Amino acid sequence: MATDDLAGLVHGAAAGDQRAWDIIVSRYERLVWATIRNTGLDHAEAQDVSQITWGRLVQKISEIREPEALGGWLATTARREAIRAVTRSRRTVPSEDLDMLPAESTIHAFLGEDLVRQDDEREVSRALSLVPERCRRLLRLWSLDPRPSYKEISVAMEDMPVGSIGPTLERCLGRLKAALGWDVSAPPDAPLAS
Repeated sequence: MATDDLAGLVHGAAAGDQRAWDIIVSRYERLVWATIRNTGLDHAEAQDVSQITWGRLVQKISEIREPEALGGWLATTARREAIRAVTRSRRTVPSEDLDMLPAESTIHAFLGEDLVRQDDEREVSRALSLVPERCRRLLRLWSLDPRPSYKEISVAMEDMPVGSIGPTLERCLGRLKAALGWDVSAPPDAPLAS
């Protein structure tokens, strides 16, 4: 079975193939995590919801008829379970922190490694706090590795139209660069504004 054959992975997992499960989890765990954290749950609550989401997949894997839609199914299930958790706790916690970003995925993913030095991370974090929440959510999803598909991002962003993801991402990136004090009219390889 090829590791990129999603139908084969889904069928293998449904038949109890542990390797297929491991590949599915590895491929989609960041999407599930980001979707859950976008609802504002704290780390512990998000872990619980993540386990519930994967448990739902274990229950439903044999019923999945369109394996290519697995990412969207996981994002939808994660969002619904997270909303249930928020409703149960009767509170929402703003997701201002950046811990939903996977450790190996940084702001460099969309600003460019050459433009952001390691010691600039604190400034980038400050700038992220200045852009609208929806932009932060979209930029965080976009920085995941592997990057989710537009369809998966659409679901995670509460059904943002697929056709508006690219233009919205561009505007959000522009806002982030402006918050950093960068000259947004300059070419991409221009140095930081003074």
